[in-house]
Amino acid sequence: MFRALLLAFLLPVAVVPVPNVSGTNVSGTNVSAANGSAFVNPVSRSTADTFADPTVIRGQDGFWYAYATSDPLRSGEATAHRIPISRSSDLVHWAYVGDALTGPAAPYVAPGASYWAPDVRYLDGRYVMYYAVTDTTVSPDGSDFAIGVAVAPTPTGPWTQQTAPVVAPRPGAGGGYLNTIDPAELTAADGTRYLYLGSYYGGISVVRLSVDGLSAVGEPTMVALDNKYEGAYVVRHDSFYYLFASSANCCAGPATGYSVSVGRSSSPLGPFYDAHGVSLTASRAGGTPVVTQNGNRWIGAGHNGVVTDLQGQDYLVYHAIDRDLPYLDQPYGINRRPMLLDRLDWIDGWPLVRAGAGPSDTPQPAPAGTGAATFAEPVRWLPPGWRVTPDGYATGSGTVLRPAPAGDVRVEADLRVPAGGSAGLVTGSARVMLDRTTGRLTATAGAAAAAAPLPAGVDFGAWHNLAVSVRGRHLVAELTEARQSGPIVSVSLTVPPGLPLAGFTGRGDVDNFSAQRLYRPVTHPAPAPATGHVVWSDEFNDGALGAGWSWVRRDDAVTVGGGKLNWPVEAGDLTGSSNTASVLLRDAPTGNWTAETRLTLDLGTGDVRNYQQAGLIAYAGDDNFARLDVVSIWNTRQIEFGRELPYAGALAYGGITVGTPATTTWLRLVHRVGPGGEHLFREESSTDGRTWTLGGVWTFPAGAQPKIGLDAHGGATPAVTAHFDYVRISRP
Repeated sequence: MFRALLLAFLLPVAVVPVPNVSGTNVSGTNVSAANGSAFVNPVSRSTADTFADPTVIRGQDGFWYAYATSDPLRSGEATAHRIPISRSSDLVHWAYVGDALTGPAAPYVAPGASYWAPDVRYLDGRYVMYYAVTDTTVSPDGSDFAIGVAVAPTPTGPWTQQTAPVVAPRPGAGGGYLNTIDPAELTAADGTRYLYLGSYYGGISVVRLSVDGLSAVGEPTMVALDNKYEGAYVVRHDSFYYLFASSANCCAGPATGYSVSVGRSSSPLGPFYDAHGVSLTASRAGGTPVVTQNGNRWIGAGHNGVVTDLQGQDYLVYHAIDRDLPYLDQPYGINRRPMLLDRLDWIDGWPLVRAGAGPSDTPQPAPAGTGAATFAEPVRWLPPGWRVTPDGYATGSGTVLRPAPAGDVRVEADLRVPAGGSAGLVTGSARVMLDRTTGRLTATAGAAAAAAPLPAGVDFGAWHNLAVSVRGRHLVAELTEARQSGPIVSVSLTVPPGLPLAGFTGRGDVDNFSAQRLYRPVTHPAPAPATGHVVWSDEFNDGALGAGWSWVRRDDAVTVGGGKLNWPVEAGDLTGSSNTASVLLRDAPTGNWTAETRLTLDLGTGDVRNYQQAGLIAYAGDDNFARLDVVSIWNTRQIEFGRELPYAGALAYGGITVGTPATTTWLRLVHRVGPGGEHLFREESSTDGRTWTLGGVWTFPAGAQPKIGLDAHGGATPAVTAHFDYVRISRP
């Protein structure tokens, strides 16, 4: 790869014109890519109809590699691939290159077991893949999940499964085995390796790994609540570790509401808190939304990884479901979950996909996935002191410079440093060195200098990625393992102005060198839907319901008094064929509007009282509704925006679980008329009536006539009453 991408930097000729790179710091407006090209999701369309639970790594050959859960790749294929692998030169165009686990299974893997949710890392000179094994020989019962591991010299293998799992099946206190699935590795700033794992039965936990990353050390510690989160992925950004996690059902076909939320901590062991200071292990579980569905074709956006392009822009890689094509083959079979890619913005210290705009289904500026986008003239030589090896990287000593983009710039390369040596990068007036003798990462620019010690045990003989970003006069240098999960060490420096030059220097091995314009950050979130002014309300002040309300299955226990509608939570339900719960309804306005209520519902915390709930509902029938409720789900208290709809002769139900409830919670359903008259309902929630969490969107077809109303059902014991302070309708 070095011959193709790097040698262009070495010929002493005039500056090659650099493509114009535009940008913006206005929310919701896309930043142009280095090559001016665009892409449309799903990015996996050229290689697979479904590519679930994706993870992406950049290989030492300069290509990007994506891995996915074991499923058939194409409709009609029928046979599952044992962790399929795809390769790309630009993060957008992908080609299938084989399956990972083609050799003999490890001895603990039961016949017929599947492999889920791979996580691939480059650790100490080799590729390490963690994955969930769905059935082992530990018990004859099945679903005794474990985390397996395999190693390989290249991203495509050959992969050798280790004979023992990293994390063995864990018996659960409630019987059976905990969900020991969805692994994700992290190398922390002190060099310690950790593995995050788990799902709804058992929650997400973290366990320390051995130095080689192939076995667990000690017992797992819970960092995200059971019955709420799965699919962990952790990155270090600035001074925090961010735990991304998915919630709700990944695979409910046209009713899938899978979404990603995040918490952060100063320690990889947690505790992780959301933007409101609520812990991800609290019964009223915290979590700041990262991505959820927005009303376009994509639903069920979740199970993510994070990848950084060559301009330094982060992207979320994840799967989602086309609501019009939710299954790979027959209805209610394998969910069709292709791989999506969208820009990940960091706004006020928190990650948001497209500044909060959600999954994209229109052309987006392509990431800077290839280093050939800026300098591309063919060059066949190196200056004295350097040579290209048969393996395609440069080795030697001295300083090699080349004209670089003017202004803000990002320079990066993969480096290996021999004993007694140092190697690094040059940009403008600054020099950043990986010094093996002192064990430090150093940065100098004129009289300014900064240094940080490297973690003990760093293998200088293995490739590490060094990236240097200069924005204005502020330089940040970060050393990572294969550009994943944030830096293991970083330094920053104020630099004087310098010439637009970039290159590498010192003595060692260099590969995958790139110098590109630094991305422009988005600094403001996408605007929230305007609520407008109140055009109608029932404040429940007159001892009786106002005009216009009607009942589906009247509940005579409901009273109006004390300025509230008081509704003892009843035992009925609406899901499936039960349809025994009462619903209080009124006609919805035409056009765009917002319905809001303030609900007091004391469900306590921690105990099991399934599935008591109350809230707002958009109702087009007993089998066609969207229900925004505060709900008790086992030991948790959540806000669920549940959707039931008829599909292919049966009923589909799923929910979006975004937001955190309190004893008193404000709820909103924001209605917008979409293309062709489609009804779009977005959920919002608040614990103070001032700061609102924006959730996902469910849609109804244009021909539907959903009413707006209230519900309170799910279980009569222990007795609890829902108190609604008002219902208000606003128009923007």
